[in-house]
Amino acid sequence: MGGWVEGDPVGDRVFLDLPAFAPERGGVLPSVRVAYETWGTLAPDASNAVLVEHALTGDSHVVGAAGPGHPTPGWWSGLVGPGAPLDTDRFFVVCANILGGCQGTTGPSSPAPDGVRWGSRFPEVTVGDQVRVEAALADALGIDRWACVVGGSMGGMRALEWAVALPDRVATVFVLASGAVATADQIGTQTTQQAAVRADPRWAGGDYDLDDPPADGLGVARRIAHLTYRSALELGERFGTTVQADGRFAVASYLDHHADKLARRFDAGSYVLLTEAMNTWDVGRGRGGVEAALARVTARAVVAGVDSDRLYPIGLQQEIADGLGVPLQVIPSPYGHDGFLIETDAVGKLLRDLLT
Repeated sequence: MGGWVEGDPVGDRVFLDLPAFAPERGGVLPSVRVAYETWGTLAPDASNAVLVEHALTGDSHVVGAAGPGHPTPGWWSGLVGPGAPLDTDRFFVVCANILGGCQGTTGPSSPAPDGVRWGSRFPEVTVGDQVRVEAALADALGIDRWACVVGGSMGGMRALEWAVALPDRVATVFVLASGAVATADQIGTQTTQQAAVRADPRWAGGDYDLDDPPADGLGVARRIAHLTYRSALELGERFGTTVQADGRFAVASYLDHHADKLARRFDAGSYVLLTEAMNTWDVGRGRGGVEAALARVTARAVVAGVDSDRLYPIGLQQEIADGLGVPLQVIPSPYGHDGFLIETDAVGKLLRDLLT
């Protein structure tokens, strides 16, 4: 139960070990291991590299079957491969597990230098920190400039951070179902999820037994989150007030299912750490505000949102689009925020247009 740990099957992961890293909010990681996957072949001049950024509970396994080392199939199937929008006959596609994650990259469940897992000692990280680690990965791969950086939700934050912090290293950027700064609504929802995890007696201040993690608290957090990922319209049409034979509301059974799935593949410490990184997200911090930060972007950009998204409403993408001077692309979908993962035909078309 929980995330990937040393000794588990490696699957399609490749690992890179980086030297000491100092997060911007304090503390030091004596080393950082990055887990990543690639598809396609890097051109001799490294001009065809695309970085795909996963969301909160995603990982490096963008496409591919479930199997040893990969508890779930690829989370953006259909977008990467021969002839796909991210055509691996043309592009070299990279996706790395995020700093602080739990699928092979150094995070709270990773062993510290003393051999004991980091747990509560793991330093706070920001979206900027996560992009700095990705930049070190790009350096190691010989990639000076990405042909495209693409991501949705938390992945969209990192895509935007790349374009703002390192504009000379990003040719095109696709920001999807995300925002330029965390909102009070998002922070409130995410701190409530954190409280649910911490309320589990097994949390133990973040230093829980990996063989007996706070799965109940993580499950409650996932239920809360999942309600923000889907639309009220979809839930109403799909479940209504139906009660199952076991006495549970159908919608409650659906949320239970997703809670159980996450607890089997994700680490509670990573969940708390990463949602806090999302809470502190502000692309304008230290840059004179959002408008000034967006003015730094030189990449050709596509900004898109899902019309039924209640976690990252369209207005948040409109702010980014206006700041970049590009039209907002609206994806119609009944699925709410998760539409960025589900509406692959619409997302794929926008990607193809951007990369033409």
